Amino acid sequence: MAVSKKQQASVNKYVKANYDRINVTFQKGEKEDIKAIAAMHGESVNAFIVRAVREAMARESA
Repeated sequence: MAVSKKQQASVNKYVKANYDRINVTFQKGEKEDIKAIAAMHGESVNAFIVRAVREAMARESA
């Protein structure tokens, strides 16, 4: 289903108001590995990275 420009603008406005963005860079080839592991967990790449960071932060604060 196609999203209209107005709908996408609304989503972008919501995301900008409610989320922080962080760009990460990986070496060539790692992206496919990350995608595969995320898929094994039934997660998107974003969800996998967020979970990994949160788990690392929890270990650091324990």
